Amino acid sequence: MSGFVDEAQLNVRGGDGGAGAVSFRREAHVPRGGPDGGDGGKGGDLWLYADREVASLLAFRDRPHRRATNGAHGRGGARHGASGSDLRVQVPEGTIVKDAQGNVLADLVREGDAWLAARGGRGGRGNARFLSNRRRAPSFAEQGEVGEEQWLHLELKLMADVALVGFPNSGKSTLISRVSAAKPKIADYPFTTLEPHLGVVVVDGMEMIMADIPGLIEGASEGRGLGHQFLRHIERARALLVLVDLVPSSHDSSPAEQEEVLLRELVRYRPELLERPRLVVGTKADVATDIEWEGLRISAVTGEGIPDLLHRTAALVAGARAEQPVPETYIVHRPEPEGVQVERADDGAYVVLGKPAERAVAVNDLTNPQALEYVRHRLSRLGVDRALARAGARPGDMVRVGGFTFEYVDQEIEVQGRRRSR
Repeated sequence: MSGFVDEAQLNVRGGDGGAGAVSFRREAHVPRGGPDGGDGGKGGDLWLYADREVASLLAFRDRPHRRATNGAHGRGGARHGASGSDLRVQVPEGTIVKDAQGNVLADLVREGDAWLAARGGRGGRGNARFLSNRRRAPSFAEQGEVGEEQWLHLELKLMADVALVGFPNSGKSTLISRVSAAKPKIADYPFTTLEPHLGVVVVDGMEMIMADIPGLIEGASEGRGLGHQFLRHIERARALLVLVDLVPSSHDSSPAEQEEVLLRELVRYRPELLERPRLVVGTKADVATDIEWEGLRISAVTGEGIPDLLHRTAALVAGARAEQPVPETYIVHRPEPEGVQVERADDGAYVVLGKPAERAVAVNDLTNPQALEYVRHRLSRLGVDRALARAGARPGDMVRVGGFTFEYVDQEIEVQGRRRSR
């Protein structure tokens, strides 16, 4: 079973807020103690953050659900519930986060980059919060708000200094195992490497990250084989090592033809890849002594040409690091929409949109007369009555707010600066 996963589905959910408490003071010699119900705690937020120690998305393959902890409920004696703990979910550097529709929400390219994936719900207010001159003994409290939840699609694009590009069985795995501590599977048949491998290469004190990309085939840019899945790991490499096989029996094409096909696939996939610094290298020089090749020749088995290759590669990477800016972290900010809006549903009902209005009906017990009166007053203050009137609502029309449906009975409109009911 593969230990490298570069695509995964992830379900994230923030913690639910705790419920507010309904409580009244019960003390000796205090016959009419006031309300003292505490507030519920806020649910924990769920964050994704880039961690250099995480190599792939393997952790989400069999366990795709992550949830932050809930807030605690409020209690009597004005004791507020504790907030839930935030959950930080580790992902590899270079992880792209998309929503269910394929829109990019975040691109976490550097160690420590973080993105808020699911907000925790707010805690409900206890009945002490609803004390007023008109409401001396509030018998209701708010429920906790449900935490946000969504499915995300994660894609990993490796962050490497050098990408090894070549046909299957061209010696990429043997080379990276020779110059680093990476131990990819090596055998004398095509498609030995079915997943990328990263190795750290040190040249004169300079560290480079080298990526062994699975072998490309002609047509990979059009999706043949696993072309797109492999090619995306080349996108962020600073430099390219194009490996061509010098052994005639290994491929039907000559080294020059291999180079032509590989570069053609790269330019078809991303034309800007040809602008990256690159070095074309002939491999298996130990068994291809009769092949004419004017470029650099190496043998990962005997070590021929390896020191020269590493110094040339280090020079390419040093130059690319000086010229290429560090990839920018991409985060989609989600500001809360202000006010309320009214839309007409297909069945003719009026739908009230807006977080404050939806929250007002979601966290209150509408079977409690006091709570129902509070919600009606709250919606009026938010401008829901005016918005419905402007939208053309009439008595008897159905109105939806959040998951609740109401019958529109009365409307308040403003005429010449005065408010009247009719």
